[in-house]
Amino acid sequence: MTITADRDASPTAVAPTHTWQIGDRPIPVKGPTVRDPRLHLAVIILTLIVIGMVWLDFRLSIPQFALAFLACGLIELGYVYRQTGTLVWPASGFQTATSTALILRVTGMHAHDWWSFDGWYYFVGIAAGGLLTKYFIRYRGRHIFNPSNVALVVAFIVLGAERIEPLDYWWGPFGWAIALAYTVIIVGGITLCRRVRMLEMAVAFYVTFVIAVGVLAALGQSITVRWSLTPLSGLHFWWILVTSPETLIFLYFMITDPKTTPTGRVGRIVFGCAVGVTSTILLAPWETEFGTKVGLLSGLVVMTAVRPFVERWWSVRAARPESVERDRIDWVAVSTRRQPRWAGGVAAFTGAAVLIPVIALAGLPNRNAVTPEPAPPAVAIEAAQAALPAVTVDDDVAGLSAELATSEGAQAVAEALAFNLQVEAEAILNGDVSLLQAVDHGQRLEDTRATIQNAAGGERVVPAYQFDTLHLSIVYPGGFQSGANAGLEATGTVTLTTYSASGELVGTAEAPLETLFALRKFPSGRWLTTAADPSSTTAGTGG
Repeated sequence: MTITADRDASPTAVAPTHTWQIGDRPIPVKGPTVRDPRLHLAVIILTLIVIGMVWLDFRLSIPQFALAFLACGLIELGYVYRQTGTLVWPASGFQTATSTALILRVTGMHAHDWWSFDGWYYFVGIAAGGLLTKYFIRYRGRHIFNPSNVALVVAFIVLGAERIEPLDYWWGPFGWAIALAYTVIIVGGITLCRRVRMLEMAVAFYVTFVIAVGVLAALGQSITVRWSLTPLSGLHFWWILVTSPETLIFLYFMITDPKTTPTGRVGRIVFGCAVGVTSTILLAPWETEFGTKVGLLSGLVVMTAVRPFVERWWSVRAARPESVERDRIDWVAVSTRRQPRWAGGVAAFTGAAVLIPVIALAGLPNRNAVTPEPAPPAVAIEAAQAALPAVTVDDDVAGLSAELATSEGAQAVAEALAFNLQVEAEAILNGDVSLLQAVDHGQRLEDTRATIQNAAGGERVVPAYQFDTLHLSIVYPGGFQSGANAGLEATGTVTLTTYSASGELVGTAEAPLETLFALRKFPSGRWLTTAADPSSTTAGTGG
C-alpha cells in the first residue's frame, strides 16, 4: 500500500543539494527535507508502530521491519542512482517498508517477540515487490498502483491466511494507548490530507463506506475473528469496520496517494466514492476477518487499475470549453451551467438504487453460510458442579475477555463443558443424535454424531468424566480465521461404561484423561463444545 506515498518527482528530475567526493569522482547527493510530506508520514507510521509494539501487542519484530527497511532503501538508492547518477534519499523506499511493516503479520507469531526473524523474507519480498511496481508498472509517467497496497493484496491472495495476514481490525480494549493511536491517526491524517488537498476524497470514501457497510450489517452480515469468542454481526460488525484503526489508516494514508489518484477535485471525490463501494462489494462475500480485510484493500487495487482510463475520460470532458470551470463548482455539476437544486439528490438516489442491490447480492455467500444457533436441549440434566475443580486461567485470556479472566467467568465455562459432556453421554446411551445439536458444534458435533451412528445396533460405550484439574486458555481449532475458542485443558479420569444393544450393562473401564476441549460462545450466551484435542494454536490477541 505505500501509505499516502509517492509525491516524488521522476528520477530524471532530481536536483542534488550537495556533492560527495569518492576518489576522483564527485557524486551528487540529495538528502531528506523537512518539507517532504513523506517524511512527516514516516514519523506518523513509525510512531504507530512503536505504540503498537510496546503497548498494543503488535505481532511484529524489529528484524522484520529493519530488513524490509534496508532492502527497500538499497533498491531505491540503486535504481535512482543508475537513472540519474545522483544518490537520493530513498523516501519512497522507506515509506513502502514502513507501510508493509505496519500492515503485514506472520500467522501464529506472538506479541513482544521483538527480535524474532520469523517470516522476515515475507516482509522483504513483499515490500521490495511493491517498490518495484512503482518503477516498472507505469502509465504516462506515473505509477499505476499504490506500491505496498498491490503487493500486499497479491501476497495475501497467493500465500493465504495460513502464512500471512493483515493487521487486525481491533487493536485492543480502549485505554490510553488506543486513545493515543487514534489521536496520531486522526490528527496526522487530517493534517496530511489537507496539505495535499485530499481531504474531500477521504471524506467521500468514508461516507460511502459507512453507508455501504451499514447495508451489509442491516442484512445480517457476520464474520469470525481471532480476537473475539463470538462472531461479529449486525451493529457490532458495522461499528468495528467503520471505527477500526486499520480502516482509518486506509482512509487517511492509503487511498490519498496523489500519484495514484485522479487529478482534479471532482475526479478525486468520485474516486473516493468508487473505492468505498468497490471495497464493500469485495469484502461482502467473506466469512472471516482475513477475507474482509483483503477485500477492503483490494478495492483500491481495482480502482487504481482503472484510474488512468477514468482520468483520461474526465480530462477530455473537462477540456471542453463549456467545462473550464468544472473543478471549481459543486461536484454534481456537469458544466458551468447551474444545475437544479434537486440534481444532487436525484444523483444520490439513483446511485443508491443501483448500488444497494449490488452490495446486498455481493453479501449473499456470507449470509447463506451463517449457521443458525441450535435450540436448547430437550433433556433435564444437572451438571455435577460441586465436583468441578477450581479453574486456573492463562494470561492470554484477559486480553480477549475480561469476563473469562475472572474466577466466576472461567468456572461458568467449566460448568458448560460438564453439562455438554453429560448431554453427549445421554445422546450416546439413547442413540439420540438430535440432542447433540444443542451442545456440540463443528468438528465435535461431527465426531460425536459419527460415534452414535457407528454404534447403532451394537454395543454403546458411554463416557463419564471426572476432572482433577482444568486450565482455561484461548485456542483456534480451525485456524486463526475460524475464530477464537475457549480452551479447557482437562486432566483426570474417564470411566467408559459399555452397554449391549438391548441396554444391558456389559462392563466398565477407567482411563486417564488429558484432553483439551474447545468451546465457542453463541449470541445467546450458551457455550457449545467445538472440538476435543484440537490441533489448535494459542497466541496473543495483539494486532
